Amino acid sequence: MNLRVRLKNPVFWMQLLLGISATMLTYASLTASDMTSWGAVWDVIRQAVNNPYCLFLIASNIWSALNDPTTSGLTDSDRARQYKKPLEP
Repeated sequence: MNLRVRLKNPVFWMQLLLGISATMLTYASLTASDMTSWGAVWDVIRQAVNNPYCLFLIASNIWSALNDPTTSGLTDSDRARQYKKPLEP
C-alpha cells in the first residue's frame, strides 16, 4: 500500500474527515448545523470514542479510504506503488 502518496493527497484527508464526522453526527442524531459550539463538538467526539459500535464504523470508514477496491487483496497495483506523489490527470 502506497501510504506516503495517500497522505499527500488532500482528497484522502477529506474522505477521512467527512466519513468520520458523518458517522459521529449520524450516531448522535445530529447534523452539522447542530454543532454551534466547541463544547458540542467535543461532546459528540467523546460519545463516539466511548461507543464500540461507533468506533467500528469509524474504522470501517478509514479502511474504505485506505483500501484500493480496483485490486485484489490488500495491496495497490504495481503502478500505484511506484508513485511518488498523487497522479495528475
